[in-house]
Amino acid sequence: MYEPRTYRHWVKGKGLASFNVVVKETDLYIRASRNLKSKALKLVLKYRDTLERYIERHPSFLTSLDPLPISDDAPHIVKSMLESARKAGVGPMASVAGAITEFVGTELLAFSPEVIVENGGDIFLKSLGKRIIGIYAGKSPLTGKIGLEIEGEDTPLGICTSSGTVGHSLSYGKTDAVVVLAQSATLADAAATAIGNLIKQPEDIPGGIELAKSIEGLKGLLIIKDDQVGLWGEVKICQTS
Repeated sequence: MYEPRTYRHWVKGKGLASFNVVVKETDLYIRASRNLKSKALKLVLKYRDTLERYIERHPSFLTSLDPLPISDDAPHIVKSMLESARKAGVGPMASVAGAITEFVGTELLAFSPEVIVENGGDIFLKSLGKRIIGIYAGKSPLTGKIGLEIEGEDTPLGICTSSGTVGHSLSYGKTDAVVVLAQSATLADAAATAIGNLIKQPEDIPGGIELAKSIEGLKGLLIIKDDQVGLWGEVKICQTS
């Protein structure tokens, strides 16, 4: 069932042009210094084709819920997904939204000094100044009340969200939002899934933080379950309302 992505405008992108790129399941909301829709579309098609061709040769890449070995013939985006899945202990497709976001966003930087790519709650951010990212946490009373403050010098950055109560992505947990920060959006997406799987009640938040600490490459973590919040690492929260 389609859910209106009203949260897309919670990433403050003042001064940037905005546009959408939609190809099958991939639905990107992009902001850059100018409209780069045609270039972004070509990149989405390229990376989707790369993944689809790999899945034809390796069907388990699509279905596995556990990490898989990195094959010698794997393209760069596939290797990134496999490595991120290994670090987080999940299947490779747990990182697909973050991977598309990261790889498209990184290539768009050749045409714009600032790029924000959002893909179902997973964000690639490169900014020259401070940006505020509002947090959508479903029915939690904290939805729309708090946000992340990201400094330009800390980007490019992946900011990825997993939820057991919002959206259609597979999650075994019942968290309202697990937001992971990492230099790689691919890794942040995989880690958000792994951590989100653990959170079924507020008492599980400390265990989620311990898992985050064990995953190499993570920079920070925010967990929201009902009215409870857990924080770890390089996370600066602020009020948005």
